Amino acid sequence: MTALFALATSLLWGLADFGGGLLTRRIPALTVVVVSQVLAVLVLGAIVLSTGAWSEAGPQLWYAVGAGVVGPAAMLAFYKALALGPMGVVSPLGSLGVVVPVSVGLLLGDRPGLLQFAGIGVAVFGVILAGGPELRGAPVQRQAVLLTLVAAFGFGSVMALIAEASTTLTGLFLALFVQRVTNVLVGGGALYASVKRGGRALPEGGPGIIRAALPALAFVGLADVAANGTYALAAQQGPVALAAVLASLYPVVTAFAAFAFLKERLRSIQAVGALLALGGTVLLVAA
Repeated sequence: MTALFALATSLLWGLADFGGGLLTRRIPALTVVVVSQVLAVLVLGAIVLSTGAWSEAGPQLWYAVGAGVVGPAAMLAFYKALALGPMGVVSPLGSLGVVVPVSVGLLLGDRPGLLQFAGIGVAVFGVILAGGPELRGAPVQRQAVLLTLVAAFGFGSVMALIAEASTTLTGLFLALFVQRVTNVLVGGGALYASVKRGGRALPEGGPGIIRAALPALAFVGLADVAANGTYALAAQQGPVALAAVLASLYPVVTAFAAFAFLKERLRSIQAVGALLALGGTVLLVAA
């Protein structure tokens, strides 16, 4: 079940990143973050009320608050990077955040076997290659890489924090709700500060663009929430290192979505990377 939940996480995050990257090409990145998270809060709030998850409130929710503080900064950096560079190049670098939860898992006692270590190495290397690494070029490309590395550390930290925020399914609903409320507060504050400094909250086409994009914004917010949930379940049921690496295959999903819908051509190195990532997955699942 660990592998199943973790692979579901990679699918959901990959599609959410693809949708978020597209939206930030028309709507300011902070607005995408805030609106998508507000929609997610509404859905999660209804789930928390209907399941009585409030009864499981406890000190562990501070982990969810921490994830909620770090998450908007990571998402903003990542969406800006996706808007600057090709998705198939930027997204795989974001997978470097897997170092954070894997390190936490090792510190907590995870001891992967030799075959699993091999699978981790092959999968991570494959994911990086799946982006067809282009670290040289124009300043915009360097800026995209820097933003992506900042986002990667943030994403890895969120993975480590949310895995510690609950031990039951209803507790997970509450943790995800608290995380998203914190996301909205932090992201909303950042959006307000940006507007005060002369930034834009609305796209050039006005609020009508946001209204038309509400279904896509809802999908991005809910897919991200669902991914956090399936990752937490994966980390609870098996080794954190295994869950983290399999969940971090999401850039391969983003790259293939960009290929399928945006006709971004996969370079040879990207195809090799995708195959290596899948090979590493097989090793991890088989171990």
